[in-house]
Order: sequence, then C-alpha cells, then structure tokens
Amino acid sequence: MTASFTLPASSISGITKAGTAWSRCGSGETVVLLHGVGMNKNVWAPQVNILSESFDVLVYDMWGHGESDLPDGELALRDYVQQLSDLMSELQISKAHIVGHSIGALIALTFACRYSENCSSVTAITAVFDRPAEKSNAVKQRAAEILDDGNARNDAETLERWFDSLETNPYSEAAIVAKQALADVDPMGYARAYSVFANVSGIDSESLSELLVPSLFLTADGDPNSTPEMSQKMSELAPNGHLEVISGHRHMVTLTAPEDICESLATFFNSSSTVSDFQ
Repeated sequence: MTASFTLPASSISGITKAGTAWSRCGSGETVVLLHGVGMNKNVWAPQVNILSESFDVLVYDMWGHGESDLPDGELALRDYVQQLSDLMSELQISKAHIVGHSIGALIALTFACRYSENCSSVTAITAVFDRPAEKSNAVKQRAAEILDDGNARNDAETLERWFDSLETNPYSEAAIVAKQALADVDPMGYARAYSVFANVSGIDSESLSELLVPSLFLTADGDPNSTPEMSQKMSELAPNGHLEVISGHRHMVTLTAPEDICESLATFFNSSSTVSDFQ
C-alpha cells in the first residue's frame, strides 16, 4: 500500500472558539492524533487515510502551528494539554484513544494522567524520558537561541537528524512533507513549543506509575534522542504499559512507516477496548 500524504476528501474541518484548527474523518471509536514541534495536522494524513476506515479520527494543529492561533504570552505544557481537553469538550468527545508524536507524546501522556476518564488508551510515539544531562543541556541551549532569534533555527540539521541524509534516504516524499511543514510554521509558534519541549525531560516516574489506562510506548530503533531504552523504561513503569520498537527508522517513523504505525495502533486500540469492557 502506498501512503497518501493528503487528508481524505471526506474530512470535515473547523476552528474552535479558542482558535484551534481541526479535521475529522471516519466513524467508530474516536482516535485523536497529536503532531510534534514544527509540524501540523496534515502530517498525519497517512494514518488518517488508513485508520478512518475503522475509526473516527481527529487531528488538530497545536498552538502556533498550522492554522491554529498562537496565544499571547509564554506557553507551558499544561497549556497544550488544556488545548486538547477544550477541543474534545467543544466537539463533544467524551472519550478517545490519544496518540502523540514527540512533544505530542508528552501532551498525550500528561492528558492521560490528568483526564483518565476521557482516555480509552494513550500511545506515546518517540517520546523522551529522563533525558540525560548532556542532551538536556544541548536542547535547552538550542531552544534558548531559537527563542531569542528565529534565524538561529537550522531546519536542514533538524531534517538530517529526523531522516538521516536527505540526498540518499528512501523516504523522500516523507522528508518533503516534513520540510514543507517546517517552512510553513509560525516561527514564534515553533520557538515557544520547542522551548516547552526542551525544558521538559519527559513525564515523571511517579505519574507513569499511576497511569492506569492502557498505554503503548512506540519508538524507532534509529532515534538517537527518543531512544528505545527510554520507551522501555516508561513501559515498565506504567501498570498497563506495552512496548513496541520499529526497526530501520528514525524520529519521523510516523511519516516513514505509516502502515506499520497504523497496524500497531489498530491492534492496540482493539485490545484496549476489550480490556475496557471488563473494567
């Protein structure tokens, strides 16, 4: 199957009262997909096309990305979590499978801890956890430079980290999608989100140990910053945690292996629903 990088024509879209842009497609149990820093809801197009055959799939732009507004003042992780909560409330979604990639994974996990009654399951894709001091200091410095001067952002370096060599990588279309998203993002929206991402080492161990909803920690074996070891530790701490590592991919595994991602998600959602029936 060839992945489609365009949202289905049958999608409906809108903008909430608070300024969150969203798109929705399909029917069945609701699945909400959260993108990473610098991306937008359209990067989930391959997953929406596949999952909407069996699920009601909702994607949205986080603050300062895509078509969503950028609130005044500084933003914290809780503001992105509140954005998700408010979106679900306005669209009258009482419960959903929450899936996040990168910073979206941190938002998803935090949401699942705070609003477990609204969460059928949570999936964290390439999430950071207990980031080592050396890498933490490096990402914080990079975030501070970008926040101070938007021109300090190095998209070429970012794409190289996400996809390896852009000249030789076999996922050229996926890389082009990510490159265009970075080119389109509001510089300040990117800077604020990246600052939040840089200054959070990941969800804390205590919260993970109290995360009762079914949780899947999914990563790629070639991601040097959101490593398989991080996902394994999180899966061991979460009472209902599961681990899956996709081989041969890097940080943007959602774009380079969408079929594998969808297969893993659908299997997990169905098993989570079975568990929920008996809880």
